Amino acid sequence: MNSNAIKMASRMFCSAPKVIPRVCIVGAGPAGFYAAMHLSKHLDNVNIDILEKLPVPFGLIRYGVAPDHPEVKNVINQFTKVAQQNNVNFYGNIALGQDITLSQLRQHYDAVLLTYGAEEDRILGIDNEDGENIIAARNFVGWYNGLPSDKDLKVDLSGSTAAILGQGNVALDIARILLTPLDKLKTTDITEHALETLAESKIKELYLVGRRGPLQVAFTIKELREQLKLDNCKTIWRKEDFAGVADVVANLPRPRKRLTELMLKALNENQTVDNNNNVKYLKPIFFRSPEKFLLNDQKKLTGIQFVCNELVGDKIEEQKCVPTSEKEIIECSLAFRSIGYKSVKVDSDLTFSASGYVPNNRGRVDDQLVNKAKLYVAGWLGTGPVGVILHTMGNAFQVAKVMCEDLKSDCIANKGGFEEVKKSLNTPVVDWKGWEKIDQYETEQGKKKGKPREKICTVEKMIEIANI
Repeated sequence: MNSNAIKMASRMFCSAPKVIPRVCIVGAGPAGFYAAMHLSKHLDNVNIDILEKLPVPFGLIRYGVAPDHPEVKNVINQFTKVAQQNNVNFYGNIALGQDITLSQLRQHYDAVLLTYGAEEDRILGIDNEDGENIIAARNFVGWYNGLPSDKDLKVDLSGSTAAILGQGNVALDIARILLTPLDKLKTTDITEHALETLAESKIKELYLVGRRGPLQVAFTIKELREQLKLDNCKTIWRKEDFAGVADVVANLPRPRKRLTELMLKALNENQTVDNNNNVKYLKPIFFRSPEKFLLNDQKKLTGIQFVCNELVGDKIEEQKCVPTSEKEIIECSLAFRSIGYKSVKVDSDLTFSASGYVPNNRGRVDDQLVNKAKLYVAGWLGTGPVGVILHTMGNAFQVAKVMCEDLKSDCIANKGGFEEVKKSLNTPVVDWKGWEKIDQYETEQGKKKGKPREKICTVEKMIEIANI
């Protein structure tokens, strides 16, 4: 059969009665919901099933956004409207690679989009990193936000000095949680176990350490402004870290310029340490790379040894950070590693790049198989863990647009979707009605304590409430 005959046969096949395409999205966080939003808006007919490892939706919005940032969580209202559409279904408590395989999903859907994010943290790879009181930022955030896997994290706040390694927004979130007066946190959806531990905190001094300089910090002006306005807290900078910075501010891009101006303004304000016992201190330090953690005989943290760095190069935007022979030790009893997240290969069929994301072309994964759904990735799984929720939205919309193009042009087979998938499942599934019961329960429990909600922190309890 020549090529023209093949094309004609294909057109005849595609002219058969229209079959509604079935799309499976794995991951009910921002990327998954934004993609579902775009697909349902731009395809006349489509059935979308959103699968999630936990019994509850919203991923990073629920478990990553700081409790004192409720405005960021308002996007949940948009996601709820998407989930309540007749052609969109949520199925929680289904883990890809454990309860169901990627191959099975691709057998029963026309398109599979993976958006399960980055759920492990990067390590430093230095001596004594496994010592006691050295905590991954991701675990600490999960602990105060009620992530079931982190609810039993041991957080020892009995010392007076702690250090955060990293200078991104997550690092500042951690600093704010540790330094904010407890009365303010009590009105947020922070977990009760976190409040109880923070109530006993003896932390007075918190270092925020970065390997580069003030002009390269990764946090944004909003987070810094919030930190500088904290009650009973002072930010103490090292003047020597800002040598020459004021001379180049005028030539910086606007966002970086405004952020740098705010740091310089704070530097020129009162930098003295008070005798007031109620005041806590954040101490940002630049040009330091951790070399090793210092432990006592009980393997508990006593300090961190740093290599001092310097920036080399004529153009500020092209300067590189290089180590010197100088060292510095900061004594502390608690350290948080906040240097980024990485995605996990949850299914053997997935291929990962050396940078820790699934290689793709505009979201398409180039491993298309005969009679199997096309595979796509969006969010941090496809880009690496970079950017804020706004960036994730843009990426999810872009990938969903590509999916729309493919689904409109492809011949759609009559796939079984979740009806077929659930035949292979041996785990209780929580649907959207089940989530609504959990949501109502958490809200009611929160009202009793003057909070927006009190999160359920165990999967078993979630399933129990969902099935009432």
